[in-house]
Amino acid sequence: MRVLPVRRLPVKIAILAAGTAAASLTFLAGSAAAATGTVHTSSGAAVNVRSAPHTSASIVGSKANGATVTITCQTHGDTVTGKYGTSDIWDKISSGGYISDTYVYTGSDGTVAPACGSTSTGCSTSGTGDPHTCAQAVTWAKNHITTSYHSDYYRRCDHIVGLAYGFPASGSVTAYAHWQAIPSSKKHAGDRSVPAGGLAFFSTSSAGHVMISIGGGTFVSNDIHGNGTYTKTTIGEIESKWGAHYLGWAQPWFQYNH
Repeated sequence: MRVLPVRRLPVKIAILAAGTAAASLTFLAGSAAAATGTVHTSSGAAVNVRSAPHTSASIVGSKANGATVTITCQTHGDTVTGKYGTSDIWDKISSGGYISDTYVYTGSDGTVAPACGSTSTGCSTSGTGDPHTCAQAVTWAKNHITTSYHSDYYRRCDHIVGLAYGFPASGSVTAYAHWQAIPSSKKHAGDRSVPAGGLAFFSTSSAGHVMISIGGGTFVSNDIHGNGTYTKTTIGEIESKWGAHYLGWAQPWFQYNH
């Protein structure tokens, strides 16, 4: 959770109570409705609206300090430090484009609108023959979080997700080869709304990368916070810290079993 300055919940509730009943429902995290927010910048300058949730994306407009925006959905992108701390959450606004959530007062340090591109698709091991279920794989990942060096984790991302699902190995040479081998029916290219247990894939200058979702936009990955470690992270952090390109997520299908 971001820390400075705090978005005081009672203030947000009071604002929403003064609005429509429909607007008040948008305060609830995970709401299926759009939400509203107010643009705030420390300097008082306008904030850029970008074509994608990345600081390198083209600028498609701007919103003045104090402007009210309708947030149609939220997603994870580049990590930004703004008026409301540091976060990788980005708000897609009704007029088009994305604004870093760190410049939007919503009353919450979490999400207040539906996930962009979200679907009803959840994690499933149906037809995969995986020894572990999605829930068991998530539990495995959480139980193995460590900031200590483990040689079995260093540069072995695809091996680790195989372990989480109960295999002795993934069966693929690299994470990128794994992504390419997965049947298209089990892949969701570009979708950042990854269910708990889903595998998020990236292309890099080397062998690619893969990590497991534990839900809520949080993942567990090796090496991102030190060689051989296994820690919580986000898609945005992998992109910004490693310069990786996000490919999408896939159901836990492994070549080891096919």
